[in-house]
Amino acid sequence: MIRFLLGFEQEDRGMGSFRSLALGLCLLALFGASTSAQRRTTRRTSSRKPAATSTTKLVPPLEVRAAREKVDIQLSNVNDFLTKLGPIAASLETAVADQKAGKLKPETSQGIDRAKARLVESVHGIGDALNKLESAFRTTATLQKYLPTLEGIADLAAKSEDSTAAGQFVAAKDPLREVVKKLTDALAALPR
Repeated sequence: MIRFLLGFEQEDRGMGSFRSLALGLCLLALFGASTSAQRRTTRRTSSRKPAATSTTKLVPPLEVRAAREKVDIQLSNVNDFLTKLGPIAASLETAVADQKAGKLKPETSQGIDRAKARLVESVHGIGDALNKLESAFRTTATLQKYLPTLEGIADLAAKSEDSTAAGQFVAAKDPLREVVKKLTDALAALPR
């Protein structure tokens, strides 16, 4: 009867038995798949919630973040200046000594005076920026607790300026190196 319903004819026995065997295997596969699907168990999720972790990061106040950026900028400026001042300082001191001894032509002597004035002006500009930074830490309430880390940078910059004005260019680097240390300490103390 199944053969009749499926359109199999009696005459083709060899092919008919193959078709019926294939049909039977397909039916077994379908029933097998449906029973295995019924046997699957669902995993139960636990009703426990994961423990809350304290990974939330506190963002420091805007004034502290801005101060951190200013300290970073001044640290970069002073480091760059020291890098440029290093090779110039010794040769400029030698040139000034030669100028005082009268060993130079007047044009060369004027060039040395201009270079010395530019250097004094540059150190003065760094001193002004450092003075403003220290003043901001003194006058802003949220920054006052970080003031001890960079306190005195304006005085160190003034010492460097005095040394430069006196023609002691190599000695002018030492106070600026101390400024770098203080700015580095302040950057480490300020939260990100």
